[in-house]
Amino acid sequence: MTDSGVRVVTEAMPSVRSVALGLWIGAGSAGESEEQAGLSHLVEHMLFRGSDRYGSLEIDQLFDTMGAELNAGTGKESTSVYARVIDEHLPEAFDVISDMVWRPRFGEDDLANEREIVLEEIAMYEDDPQDKVFDVLGEAVFGDHPLGRAIIGRAEVVAGTPAAGLAAFHRERYAPSNVVIAAAGAVDHDALVELAGAIDVPERPAPAAVPGTASAPGPRAAQLRFLRKDTEQYHVCLGAAGLARDDERRFALRVLDNVLGGTSSSRLFQEVRERRGLAYSVYTFQALFAHTGQVGLYLGTRPDNLGPAMAVVAEELERFRADGATGEELERAKENVKGRIVLSLESTAARMSRLGASVLADLPLLSVDEVVESIEAVTLDDVHALAAELLAPGLLSAAGVGADEDAFRRALEPVAPGLVAAA
Repeated sequence: MTDSGVRVVTEAMPSVRSVALGLWIGAGSAGESEEQAGLSHLVEHMLFRGSDRYGSLEIDQLFDTMGAELNAGTGKESTSVYARVIDEHLPEAFDVISDMVWRPRFGEDDLANEREIVLEEIAMYEDDPQDKVFDVLGEAVFGDHPLGRAIIGRAEVVAGTPAAGLAAFHRERYAPSNVVIAAAGAVDHDALVELAGAIDVPERPAPAAVPGTASAPGPRAAQLRFLRKDTEQYHVCLGAAGLARDDERRFALRVLDNVLGGTSSSRLFQEVRERRGLAYSVYTFQALFAHTGQVGLYLGTRPDNLGPAMAVVAEELERFRADGATGEELERAKENVKGRIVLSLESTAARMSRLGASVLADLPLLSVDEVVESIEAVTLDDVHALAAELLAPGLLSAAGVGADEDAFRRALEPVAPGLVAAA
């Protein structure tokens, strides 16, 4: 940790010449009020518009000259600004990114331009039903809680927030105690700490609570949401609240997700797509947050296949809840999860992201061996119990985007009859 309170975490990988560097900030959509919805994302965009010492074009030119990749992303609970550079360029890259993060300009002209870009991005997502259906599911599962809102934000907030208001939002979130510097690759920890300590970090009071995380959502009955659009396919999501990111059962959830719909050999992929040809895209997903999580499945299919596809989904969910996984499925899923983790960690960027996200969230930094051991320890009973708890019919909310709500409701009847009747 530096004198300013910024935490620094690194992992040396002697076999590479590159460094993945990231600054992780506890600022995400889950920490926004309704009146702030989208400001974390807008701030992320504005970081690239220039800082006290570097103009926007100059930033692009510097990283192009280094042959480096510079990017950023906003999530539900964090924002990250990251780059991958060769080791000799690390000091320069760190200097530029630090100035972007700590001292963005927030000029009115630049903000006016960036607003238009973000508004176009919002419009693009609104026009993409395959993306939009996940936002509709978030509303169904979490309701008015910030986790139920889209990360990208609300157009009226983006359009109406002045530069002074955005700068104040930045000052509150981008406090030293709420920032983690992470690096992996050809990096020396002490040298990076020295670089971080030499940066003139603005003095800002530590927030009373980490602004990027919201309070735990309360219990909520399953909901049905439908958005009418003239589309070639129906886009369907089923989902429910899941596990918090520090829940020890998260390893069993990875295995469950793998068996049910996470791979090409999974039950849903095989039954819906391979054996019956009822969809091109069908899969399960899961997300972990500070106090809760989300589990779900996605399916996109033509109108004439919607009913048969959802009937198969209903059968597979019921079979999985009743019987769980087989021994063969369990072993195959565990090997798959272990393989994916180990292969991903050959990437400096993946290792950096793991470090930054874990430290920012105050999670223990498990070694690869510890993670593998936790996956190996998952049993059939663990998977079965989790399926019964998280995938119970009365818990599953449903979201749909398509041309006819009545057709969607009819197709949904085998999966969640009580939900359709209540709606």
